[in-house]
Amino acid sequence: MKSRISVIGAGNVGASLAQCLAVKNFADIVLLDIVEGLPQGKALDLQESAPVIGFDSIIKGTNSYEDTANSDVVIVTSGIGRKPGMSRDELIKINSGIVSEVTKNIVEYSPGCVIIIVTNPVDTMTYLALKTSGFPRNRVLGLSGVLDSARLSSFIASELNVPMTDVNSFVLGEHGQNMVVIPRLATVKGKPITKLLPQETIDKLIKRTINGGAEIVGLLKTGSAFYAPSAAAARMAEAIILDKKEILPCAAYLQGEYNISDVVIGVPVKLGKNGIEEIVDFKLTDEELTALKNSSEAVRALIKTLGNI
Repeated sequence: MKSRISVIGAGNVGASLAQCLAVKNFADIVLLDIVEGLPQGKALDLQESAPVIGFDSIIKGTNSYEDTANSDVVIVTSGIGRKPGMSRDELIKINSGIVSEVTKNIVEYSPGCVIIIVTNPVDTMTYLALKTSGFPRNRVLGLSGVLDSARLSSFIASELNVPMTDVNSFVLGEHGQNMVVIPRLATVKGKPITKLLPQETIDKLIKRTINGGAEIVGLLKTGSAFYAPSAAAARMAEAIILDKKEILPCAAYLQGEYNISDVVIGVPVKLGKNGIEEIVDFKLTDEELTALKNSSEAVRALIKTLGNI
């Protein structure tokens, strides 16, 4: 019997995520949305692609949390994107209400699951989901560094004209303007980019990574990124379901690691069947630790806008 993954939200990210998971063929998928017909239609369309692609995962669209019962992993993509003229506080107010309600339903129907938060601002929403669920911190994490690192890696590969698979990056910190990009942690076949590229080019790539989401929003005009975020979330789910013990940068709740406490921030973690099985201690320099601390304080300021939770 296959594992079950539920995806909450059948918009661009949720539907693309369901497709990524189905193609990987390691779990059955439940796609849930409050809009009647939307998840059912997208699930049916995805299911009809199975004979062409060659997967046998079952995809079910629903408007009822009962259909998500006993999921092994639940991925939350529901919420709104930041619109022109909308403040970050306004975005938090709207999405915190959505994430809080979704989390309560997850706890009711899948009390043993691992929760992955994709909804932005993801570090703050992951903190909210953790506190609302009452789950141990290893079972609530957020999408951050897997996506940001993928963006940096793709830019490096393009700059150096090397295969994408030769590049490995670890972006830490907040998923946003305060992310911490450490060039020496980005490598091409094990060699740091600091030995391959001039500092001016590295600075350009870092700036583009930090503004990666905004660049796509600017091009699309009426939407935001969904292919890369869905692929990144699917990789996290795969590492958990298949117990891969893979080390990936994810938004995690810290309790003293990196001298940071009571905040969610992107750090390297080992993912397995229990969710976060270890927060990995990268040996950072004092300057790098300071940057990570400053990034965490930016997240902490956003968390304070949630009030008492």
